Amino acid sequence: MKTKQYLIIGNSAAAIGCVEGIRQLDKTGAVTIVSREAHHTYSRPLISYLLSGKTDRQRMRYRDADFYETYGVAPLLGRTALSLDPAQKTIALDDGQTLPYDKLLVATGSVPFVPPMEGLDLVSKKFTFLSLDDADALAAAVTADSRVLIVGAGLIGLKCAEGLSGQAGSLTVVDLAPQILPSVLDEGAAALVQAHIERQGVRFLLSISAARFENGAAHLTDGSTVPFDVLVLAVGVRPSVSLAREAGAAVGRGLITDEYMRTNLPGVYAAGDCTESFDITSGERKPLALLPNAYLQGETAGLHMAGGGKPFCTAMPMNAVGFWGLHIVSAGSYAGDAYIKCEGEHYRKLVCRDNLLQGFILIGDVLRAGIYTALIRDRVPIDTIDFELIKDKPGLIAFSRRDRQKKLGVKPA
Repeated sequence: MKTKQYLIIGNSAAAIGCVEGIRQLDKTGAVTIVSREAHHTYSRPLISYLLSGKTDRQRMRYRDADFYETYGVAPLLGRTALSLDPAQKTIALDDGQTLPYDKLLVATGSVPFVPPMEGLDLVSKKFTFLSLDDADALAAAVTADSRVLIVGAGLIGLKCAEGLSGQAGSLTVVDLAPQILPSVLDEGAAALVQAHIERQGVRFLLSISAARFENGAAHLTDGSTVPFDVLVLAVGVRPSVSLAREAGAAVGRGLITDEYMRTNLPGVYAAGDCTESFDITSGERKPLALLPNAYLQGETAGLHMAGGGKPFCTAMPMNAVGFWGLHIVSAGSYAGDAYIKCEGEHYRKLVCRDNLLQGFILIGDVLRAGIYTALIRDRVPIDTIDFELIKDKPGLIAFSRRDRQKKLGVKPA
């Protein structure tokens, strides 16, 4: 039998999930990874901890050092895929190679979004913060006296601020939105987290944006000026779809796939931040640039590429993050009836609609957040559990005996 040729473009969570999915069913097929980054697979969310010195390159690896060897993967790192020919089932690389495939996964991730801003080209020390190379470049530019201005108060901008805390002279974050983390938290939770971060010495300028730049200064829309030595652009990210789109792949807000992660191109799959997903809590199709979703999508693709598998139909927004020791876990959507409890730096919000838990925000005490996540992902009707008990004390005790046994893997008597 002909050995199947698997080709994966990308080297992050979706790509690794794909490799591990393939190897569950196919131990001998040839697997090649092509990545424009020259690094071993690494956990992208850890770049802020690398910047702060709390981790190192070895510990931020997403898999062990011998991963490629163990899984029989040929890594082509530091190589860029320039074009995809779905008719010939080949890709062309920047070094002139042409690689054939039987099954291809596009896991090209996302790219920083930098909107047009007047004078931005005049700024000599400007950075984005999405990759290991970004972290290295920023670390080399920042000194103990640097005044750092970060444009964007989302996850990327605030993790960058945390990574630079104690290493720069000052940290200022500006955002057009009236609150921090607008895509993750509600207003009340955002205010709590903002106060915590401000106590670490970070200054926020919200509901305002940069009207124009000059080298060393940002002129804001309220007429004020913020001087800076280093500028970080953390406005957001966009799915990296150009390679597949130019080959004819259907694109909406990201690459469009079915529940097995197949695109409309024969033999071509897509997974991770470059795709759009169906959010089971909102009913919307949108990019969900989240590591757990990326891995599960990649694994789903790998299993199907190898001839088996099951559909992936439980995508939803999820975040687990911490800022200066304050932990946050959130999931789902927040439209519905809300239960909110706030005590000091502890915040708990549960949102229900249509007899289902649709979303939650936990700040401070995040233990057993997985109970809430499972309720959402498994679409458990609220009237089948003791929801009043679970509001403040999430635990299996709120479930029926039969459901507890099922979740614990206990065989019924």
